[in-house]
Amino acid sequence: MISMDRLSVVCMGCWLAVPGGMAAAQTYPVKSIRVVVPFAPGGATDITGRLAAQKITEAWGQNMIIDNRPGASGMIGADIVAKAPSDGYTVLLGSTAELAINQHLYSKMAYSTEKDLAPVTLAAVTPLILVIHPSIPAKSVQELIRLAKARPGQLTYASAGTGGVQHLAGELLKTTAGINIIHVPYKGAGPAIGDLLGGQVSMFFSGMLPAIPHVKGGKLRALAVTTRTRSPAAPEVPTMAEAGVPGFDISNWFAYFVPAGTSREIVSKLSTELARVLKLPDVKEKLASQGAETVGDSPEQLGQFVRAESAKYAKLIKASGAKAD
Repeated sequence: MISMDRLSVVCMGCWLAVPGGMAAAQTYPVKSIRVVVPFAPGGATDITGRLAAQKITEAWGQNMIIDNRPGASGMIGADIVAKAPSDGYTVLLGSTAELAINQHLYSKMAYSTEKDLAPVTLAAVTPLILVIHPSIPAKSVQELIRLAKARPGQLTYASAGTGGVQHLAGELLKTTAGINIIHVPYKGAGPAIGDLLGGQVSMFFSGMLPAIPHVKGGKLRALAVTTRTRSPAAPEVPTMAEAGVPGFDISNWFAYFVPAGTSREIVSKLSTELARVLKLPDVKEKLASQGAETVGDSPEQLGQFVRAESAKYAKLIKASGAKAD
């Protein structure tokens, strides 16, 4: 017969034997979670992050706070997360650029997506949309190309940062159409859209979310989307292939990552809850109205997706000759 003292010791030993990650996941979160968005407010990544953060805050009773850290085509924000404690309280909501493109454009990077970051879930995928200021006398992509050929080096295109997917789209247009347009990088889509609205730049391969309201309001003119199929958010806008630039297929996506070494249990809890809120009808409807398709997949699926995207952009960069400024 086991004495009460002996039973207490055995029970305490069982409690101590619970894996640390599992114990942490059972109580997680016990404080606010910081989501680093490596671009300025107002862009597609930021809009997606704020929608999800509001839902997580309501569900968990702990604040999920967006921390915008723009610069270096998203690499400043990504590096902050890569070097943060692996406790689940610092999360990256990154994009195509800093997760799958930049390593093929820059000879040196402060972090490695594969070694320093752990995948959580793919949030959303959206085409880019080529928008121009209304003062530019072009009503189609072909008219824009003819104008650029007539004015070499005079038209400018914005991007959300050197090496980003918008930059790569502009470089791809330059090489496929044989035109000379000048790259103007910004620290995010918000500032780029602001200068485009003000006429400081000629065009922008923007994310759908920040551009569509201005297109509908008549402040910007949409010429084409960059994917193989048209966007439900702007079905009247042709694809680049339909507009006379075949083989043009580029999309932007946003995904959650945490520092490598974060426990599998915490990653799973974050992934499950983020996937749930991304699939809520009001979140899906809000993002779909602006051209984004929500996903919410598993960490394993996201890892496979990012590796495939990295390989795709490596080939595109080599073929286009794109380089970091």
